[in-house]
Amino acid sequence: MQTSATPTHCPYCALQCGMTLTPVPGGGAEVTERADFPVNRGALCGKGRTAPAVLSSRVRLTSPLVRSGDGTLVPAGWEEALDRIAGALARTRAQHGPDACGVFGGGGLTNEKAYALGKFARVVLGTSQIDYNGRFCMSSAAAAVTRAFGLDRGLPFPLADIPRTGCVILVGSNPAETMPPSLRYFTELRENGGTLIVVDPRRTRTAEQADLHLAPRPGTDLALALGLLHLVIAEGRTDEAYIAQRTTGWEEARAAAMAYWPEYVERVTGVPVPQLREAVRMFCAPRSAMVLTARGPEQQSKGTDTVGAWINLCLATGRAGRPLSGYGCLTGQGNGQGGREHGQKADQLPGYRTLTDPAARRHVAGVWGVDPDSLPGPGRSAYELLDALGTDIRALLLMGSNPVVSAPRAAHVERRLRSLDFLAVCDVVLSETAALADVVLPVTQWAEETGTVTSLEGRVLLRRRALAPPDGVRSDLEVLHELAARLGVEKGFPTDPEEVFDELRRASAGGPADYSGITYRELARENGVFWPCPAETEPDDPEDACLDVYAQDPAGDEDMHEPDLPGTPRLFLDRFATGDGRARFAPVSHRPSAEEPDEEYPLLLTTGRVVAQYQSGAQTRRVDELNAAAPGPFVELHPRLAARLGAAEGDLLAVVSRRGRAVAPARITAGIRPDTLFMPFHWPGEGRVNTVTNPALDPTSRMPEFKVCAVRAEVVETAADGRPARAGSAGSSPRLR
Repeated sequence: MQTSATPTHCPYCALQCGMTLTPVPGGGAEVTERADFPVNRGALCGKGRTAPAVLSSRVRLTSPLVRSGDGTLVPAGWEEALDRIAGALARTRAQHGPDACGVFGGGGLTNEKAYALGKFARVVLGTSQIDYNGRFCMSSAAAAVTRAFGLDRGLPFPLADIPRTGCVILVGSNPAETMPPSLRYFTELRENGGTLIVVDPRRTRTAEQADLHLAPRPGTDLALALGLLHLVIAEGRTDEAYIAQRTTGWEEARAAAMAYWPEYVERVTGVPVPQLREAVRMFCAPRSAMVLTARGPEQQSKGTDTVGAWINLCLATGRAGRPLSGYGCLTGQGNGQGGREHGQKADQLPGYRTLTDPAARRHVAGVWGVDPDSLPGPGRSAYELLDALGTDIRALLLMGSNPVVSAPRAAHVERRLRSLDFLAVCDVVLSETAALADVVLPVTQWAEETGTVTSLEGRVLLRRRALAPPDGVRSDLEVLHELAARLGVEKGFPTDPEEVFDELRRASAGGPADYSGITYRELARENGVFWPCPAETEPDDPEDACLDVYAQDPAGDEDMHEPDLPGTPRLFLDRFATGDGRARFAPVSHRPSAEEPDEEYPLLLTTGRVVAQYQSGAQTRRVDELNAAAPGPFVELHPRLAARLGAAEGDLLAVVSRRGRAVAPARITAGIRPDTLFMPFHWPGEGRVNTVTNPALDPTSRMPEFKVCAVRAEVVETAADGRPARAGSAGSSPRLR
């Protein structure tokens, strides 16, 4: 047994907080703070502190499971389980063609596993049908940033820049609950004399820290951003020299924004005109400022245009590509950034290359040793892939995702999963999705394997193995190696993560997300390396190829050289990553949400997270301490709405949409708009809010509209034991009072 302490990183959100793990007698590990990691500086949230609880054999899988003749999952040996998967994939491909095999990945997979999974889909299966749950995370921001700047990295600057700027507009983000250690950056911003503006329909714990809280009607963030830009123009606050020197498309974007005069924006959003004017004053007064968005504006059927409108605000005021200024996206999942850079997204190849680019196909095919013409084209996006299960897609290999809880219109997605000819799931625990599988493979966790992840800053980090996995558990890389061999590809799928990473470096070389100058050796002695980090042609030390590469401020206004930040910590200070080096304005206009309230469904529903649970809850719901803090779902509503419904605190409420219903206790608070309900999305069963949510897709990013749909709310009649009178499926209809 390993006994020494190992410096590593938390398995949860995209902060990837540093921690130290020490194995303890009897199994598991103890977490201690790691003050040397600059992102969290020793701070950990409850999820991070309790992360080793999921390592326990009491809650995790330790043996493959196969579906028996009577329909139950029973333990099996690895050879039998792998043979079943390979056989089903081979039969499906032979009978229905390669695109009848689907692959679904996750934003929590390491870079090595995401890379190998994408290669497996395209080289071994020959299928185009691969995507991942990160499509539900920040795909709208990625599309908007790529359109505007030519390169998508969540934050184009380190988190450490936030306290040094003059103003931050935080749109649709609640870091006090989603990534608590990051809240100190916003606290320090205010302590340093800067200001914080929070845009959220709820008065969250983060909004309570703000100098100004704007509470727009859900689905109107685009109109709000356009209204602020209108005021910037009307008040003469644009930076004309910057616009002329560093941007294109201003006249079209300006003309679009002029239609959003303050009184009109107030009618659309519900944000009073004086607050609009104050937000513009606060944002434009200091020398530097930032806009940071999260899922609120992004998880909409117009999410790409909404983010584009906030980027326009930055460009019009000269707040992008300058020191301590810019637009950034707060990535959610632990490897949401790296997970989409290296090939598990439907339209991309490793290095963030475009799958339809002939040069990209030639380069990656050369690394893989295959004919470029053999690589399939782009496939379906995540929800579209799930929607095609059981029809066009007959067999699915799924790694690190739980769409039964996390996908929109979840009851429909569950039915589609059940309709498959064959489903194989690799996971740590028996999630709600794994419980539907024909074969379940138990795989290693963060503490039991070495691999890299890329944080929300674009900082590539090395997670180190701290303890051995239980007997009967294998890594995802071993699974892909064994399946590839059974399907006729004997080479090209190594099980050593460093070997996989070295191939990833070659595949990414010259691409937008260039990792070619990053090595395990360097990551082991650094607190991460910021991509892009191309290998030098003839470095003095090949292992140090990417050290001391900095983006300087060409105007000399700020000394941005910080020797503790290897790689490229700050992007766009010299030029943007477009063909002419200029940023692109987006001429966007507001449009309604895909589903607006009406007489039958008069309310708006929005969703989000709570501090003690994470994503679909598959892991955190197995931790006693976290369950004690957040035992189940709830419906948050305003006192005036509660009075109209006749609802008291704790009453069971049914939230009903055109897709189904979710039932949870009422939580009454003045911190939410009277026309809006909020539910967290971590739970299955009757409280599964994604039964209700709308899968309407953004036309560019293919992001579903999780954040707004039309619903009604009803108080559920209860039986004597306090349970709903009808406690059936999430789609059933109990009696109402």
